[in-house]
Amino acid sequence: MKQQDQQKKRQRNRRYDAEFKASAIRLVEGGRSVPSVAESLGIDKSLLYTWRRESEPIPADAEAELKENDRLRKRVLELEQERDILKKALAIFSRREDG
Repeated sequence: MKQQDQQKKRQRNRRYDAEFKASAIRLVEGGRSVPSVAESLGIDKSLLYTWRRESEPIPADAEAELKENDRLRKRVLELEQERDILKKALAIFSRREDG
């Protein structure tokens, strides 16, 4: 039991170089299925799907959308923080008027 846990831990912490990833992706692009390539290489198929997705170039319009989404997320976070500050200030001032 302990030996299996150690093997799994070693596999989780394993790092793969770019050439290994590229060759694995080429095997899939060559017509082999992701599960069969993953099994033959001794890796998890989800890892191979991730590598394949990461290797695909992002179109220019999609990249612009991603940047805009990041900008908007930051703005929403900023506005939520401002709202929370105003809520706290309102609670403080409401207590002073009541007391």
